[in-house]
Amino acid sequence: MPPVFAHGRLRLYLLKLLDEAPRHGYEVIRLLEERFQGLYAPSAGTVYPRLAKLEAEGLVTHASEGGRKVYSITDAGRAELAGRGAELDDLEREIRESVSELAAEIRDDVRGAAGRVRSEMRAAAGRTRAAESSSFTEAKEELRRVGQEWKEQARQARAEAKSARHQAKEFQRIAQQVQEEVQDRFSRGDWPKGVWEGLSDITAQLGGLVAGTTHPKAAGQEPPFAAAPADEAPEWARDTEGSGDPARDLDRLLDRFRDEIRDAARDHGVSQEQLAETRAQLSTAAVRITGLLRSRPKA
Repeated sequence: MPPVFAHGRLRLYLLKLLDEAPRHGYEVIRLLEERFQGLYAPSAGTVYPRLAKLEAEGLVTHASEGGRKVYSITDAGRAELAGRGAELDDLEREIRESVSELAAEIRDDVRGAAGRVRSEMRAAAGRTRAAESSSFTEAKEELRRVGQEWKEQARQARAEAKSARHQAKEFQRIAQQVQEEVQDRFSRGDWPKGVWEGLSDITAQLGGLVAGTTHPKAAGQEPPFAAAPADEAPEWARDTEGSGDPARDLDRLLDRFRDEIRDAARDHGVSQEQLAETRAQLSTAAVRITGLLRSRPKA
């Protein structure tokens, strides 16, 4: 951009402003900004040194008012201004042209900036659309993967529920067989041995469940009401000799029954499903056996 004032022209214009009225430095700067419609505002470092030089040449003088220097044109300054009238007219025209040029340059700068902003906005919008498209694709893929996982989990849950229902039915059948067998022993007057063998049978079958196998009796490989084979029944179950004190023998029997179950759980581990089913089986066995003991005829 060409300079607003050619060499020596600012000096001449300062004399014109002071010829209009005495002014302090800040007022001179404000008037120059107004004449250029806000498009140009000289700095204090530009104006004050020139005013000092004009004063040194005797063209202006100053008086202090309220702590400020108020500059006034002298007769010598008016004489110089009058002798340069034609040059002052040219300066006024140049100022108008400078204002037009500055306005045009500013418009061009604004247009260029606006164009760059539009381009950047379009580029950003394109990047946003691409990111949204990528995010949407990723979200769809994630939803598909999660849906498959849900389906697989639901399938496993249904299979586990079906297995649990099947095992529960098997236990009910086993418990019924054991109850009938114990009741048969009881009807023949051999109730201690019946309880003993019933607990032995339940222990063997629960041990099979914990180990993940099916006891032969549960699979229908043994005839109904038959005691567990000697090679399958635990050692304590094969010992049916009593001490003559049935209550004491029953306590000892229950202790050894509990130890047998604990050993099976320790050796093979226990899953949540096995724990739930064992709880159900033990509950059913407790109901059956306590019912049997409560029905014992008095001597």
